[in-house]
Amino acid sequence: MSKITISAIKADVGGYVGHGDVHPDMLAEAESRVQEGISSGLLVDGKVGACGDDINLVLSHEHGVDAEDVHRFAWDSFLAATKVAKRLHLYGAGQDLLADSFSGNIRGAGPGVAELEIEERPSEPFIVFAADKTEPGAWNLPVYKIFCDPFNTAGLVVDPKMHGGFALEVHDLMENKGVVF
Repeated sequence: MSKITISAIKADVGGYVGHGDVHPDMLAEAESRVQEGISSGLLVDGKVGACGDDINLVLSHEHGVDAEDVHRFAWDSFLAATKVAKRLHLYGAGQDLLADSFSGNIRGAGPGVAELEIEERPSEPFIVFAADKTEPGAWNLPVYKIFCDPFNTAGLVVDPKMHGGFALEVHDLMENKGVVF
């Protein structure tokens, strides 16, 4: 099987009704860019979404983590959406694009990035949690329900390897420490 990289890249490049939403024209521009990326062969697949006033690009490709071409593609897509936001006089147009120009990697330039390289299997479902104006603790309950609740995860009950239990490491971001339960 071949290796595939999943890149989730998000940026706030202009809010519709303040911080509440992304204007449909901005999403259409980003979607058009993603379709061009797929047609050109840069991307295997892609999805444009929004959370709050952030545009989220979920991209699959074969170029590995921190691929300059993919990061430039995302940067240019966000710039194109920023132009739409400016034309529409939207709030905070381009506010997450902190650098004046692309320098080879989008990390540290404002947008949020999470990437994972995997060996692709015939069925490879994944989920991207998107959030705006929150902290990682927002995911505590959904992650617990997915992986730790025997009412949702039958494998915790039927798999003999799980009968001895498991340990959870919980991180306190305010105190910068972790505890294992």
